[in-house]
Amino acid sequence: MAVGARSGHDGPEDRADGARGENVTEENTSGDGTSSSGERPDGTDETDATGENGARPRKQRSFWKELPLLIGIALILALLIKTFLVQAFSIPSESMMNTLKKGDRVLVDKLTPWFGSEPERGEVVVFHDPGGWLETAETPKPNAVQKFLSFIGLMPSAEEKDLIKRVIAVGGDTVSCKEGGKVVLNGKELDESAYLYPGSVPCQDSFGPVKVPQDRIWVMGDNRQNSLDSRFHQELPGGGTIADDQVVGRAVVVAWPVTRWATLPVPDVFDQPGLNPAAALPAAATQATAAGFAVALPLVLWRRKKRAARHTAE
Repeated sequence: MAVGARSGHDGPEDRADGARGENVTEENTSGDGTSSSGERPDGTDETDATGENGARPRKQRSFWKELPLLIGIALILALLIKTFLVQAFSIPSESMMNTLKKGDRVLVDKLTPWFGSEPERGEVVVFHDPGGWLETAETPKPNAVQKFLSFIGLMPSAEEKDLIKRVIAVGGDTVSCKEGGKVVLNGKELDESAYLYPGSVPCQDSFGPVKVPQDRIWVMGDNRQNSLDSRFHQELPGGGTIADDQVVGRAVVVAWPVTRWATLPVPDVFDQPGLNPAAALPAAATQATAAGFAVALPLVLWRRKKRAARHTAE
């Protein structure tokens, strides 16, 4: 028995193993030449070619095919930003020197007006010509490319007749100025040295007092001797004031040239106490109330004394 086992003839155990091995091979081999474990004969994984769910992945688009789509999305975003968020404007004159110089590019906030924000004193704002302010002004004729870039907001507006000035007074304010003196706002003199052009006086000629109607603003340039602002359009409808809905937005930053980059905050002079005419109303009301109380109190005491005497007599 031992010799027969060593002679190389298959014994019962060897044949059983061979049968079991043959069955394993049949079970682990699929009809397409791959094993049930997902491995191909060459050793590659079937999921590498077909994905986890057996589906072949989509072929990735080339960069050049996706480029037009990316450009289209960028243009749409630029148009939305220009319409609702910010827009670039070019400074066409020297009326706002030295705050803004001719050729500067400013970014104008167009978002806050959508939420009901109104122009405030001291802000630098861009507004549409209300009529008659830029009748003689000539605007350059842009080419097709400039028109397109201006339309989507990548270049400043070239054809629209817009102006940029500083808000000095808002609806309900009273503003005036005497020749050679300071601008007076609601009875308070304004120290404008922080933003006026060096050597410029607050006003050459006297004007006012002007009562600014509600929902309108009174604007002036920082270069007072070279600015055709509200002072010079008082004969027009509105008396030189601008309707709030004509305001495009507030200029918030000088974006170009880079050497001129700067923000455009509201000067501190417009935060001085007592400047708001509405602040005087509570004081006046308090005085009137106190006066009325002083008159009414003796009358009330006299009537109570009279009633007490009547009850005693009864």
